[in-house]
Amino acid sequence: MKKMLVTGGTVFVSRRAADYFAKNGWDVYVLNRNTRPQPRGATLIEADRKQLGDQLRDMYFDAVLDITAYNADDVNLLLDGLGDFGDYILVSSSAVYPESTPQPFREDAPVGENSIWGSYGTHKIAAEKALLERAPNAYILRPPYLYGPGNNVYREAFVFECALSDRPFYIPREGEMKLQFFHVDDLCRFMDLIISTHPQQHIFNVGNRLSVTVAEWVELCYRAAGKTAQLSNVHADIPQRSYFSFHDYEYALDVERQHGLMADTVPLERGLAEAFEWYREHGDQVVRKNLIEFIDSELSKQA
Repeated sequence: MKKMLVTGGTVFVSRRAADYFAKNGWDVYVLNRNTRPQPRGATLIEADRKQLGDQLRDMYFDAVLDITAYNADDVNLLLDGLGDFGDYILVSSSAVYPESTPQPFREDAPVGENSIWGSYGTHKIAAEKALLERAPNAYILRPPYLYGPGNNVYREAFVFECALSDRPFYIPREGEMKLQFFHVDDLCRFMDLIISTHPQQHIFNVGNRLSVTVAEWVELCYRAAGKTAQLSNVHADIPQRSYFSFHDYEYALDVERQHGLMADTVPLERGLAEAFEWYREHGDQVVRKNLIEFIDSELSKQA
């Protein structure tokens, strides 16, 4: 049985990846500090990735999925602590592309500071650079917004909460800003495909080929909850993140190279239905923000 190391393993993407590969016959090890419930079918290595010592030195992993690296130190310290390994996949971010770069962003476009994402993006760039300097055969994935079962970020969960409370939903302007998504299971399937086929290209944008408008996304979220969205447009000069889940920033990734290897992706409507079913059982795991409180105190009285 092949061995895999998954950094993290307890929240959203890393947990879903650990579950996916364990169910597909891998001997999965998860590396975390054991502060949350662990995924079934995986072996815990209880440690801080920044203070590994020799815990991993004598272990061989056929694949390493680095899902919790946010800067160069994270990558370098993990590589320092590892012994021999086969494939290495780093989940990076689309935040590495400057907003001034022509869209859709291609993998060969220059990376650099993005004023929307700030240090998050520049730190991801440094993580990518550190990895390729030391492990040039590693793979790097740059997703847009990830969604699906297990998402503890207050995005679709916020819309589900509004839908279940039969609230009108406040959207920026006319709701025409476009969003690009990628289902967490599609990310897992693509990592599996990379490990099995070893494509020549080592950096991939990943995501759905088609984007949706804000209004379309909200309507799909309400539909997943069995509700019909009543949209209220916000034209006032109010910071968008005060009442909405996403930055006031539209971008698109060119994902043709990914689709050349994996043509099918989960339809957004089905993926949101799966996300809603998870939310109904695990809504207490979502990291909530004060968006509804702001709406009630600042927006609803202006309607």
